[in-house]
Amino acid sequence: MKNQTFIAVLSFLIVSACNREPKAIAYGAEGCHFCSMTIVDTQHAAQFMTKKGRSYSFDATECMLNYLQDVAPETIGLYRVNDYNNPGVFIDAKEATYLISKNIPSPMGGNLSAFSTKAAAEKMQEENTGSVYSWKELQSKFNKG
Repeated sequence: MKNQTFIAVLSFLIVSACNREPKAIAYGAEGCHFCSMTIVDTQHAAQFMTKKGRSYSFDATECMLNYLQDVAPETIGLYRVNDYNNPGVFIDAKEATYLISKNIPSPMGGNLSAFSTKAAAEKMQEENTGSVYSWKELQSKFNKG
């Protein structure tokens, strides 16, 4: 019986250590890794996870992009952003389309929102003006300062 308990505990620890899922954001309690503000906005929050499994959460995509300027890209395993049209639902940041519009404020003033499809971003652009970006275009924009 002792051996079975030992094996069960050991198995649990191994599985827990190998968890490669990002940690859920504790909205209203967790602070942004870049600006330290409490993360409350489920339309603009963002997150990345390292290949080692550590999650970093942000109150806005612009905070994540600014933070990433000091992080080696090869250490990142996953980028996630909230879908503006589905608050609280994360999408792959590399596959998302972005809109910067002064008519859609984001928590840190970047006016940056992510959408699951290019069509959704362009529809919102028609209603609110602004510029549409891919993930690569957005990274270039933020790396220029």
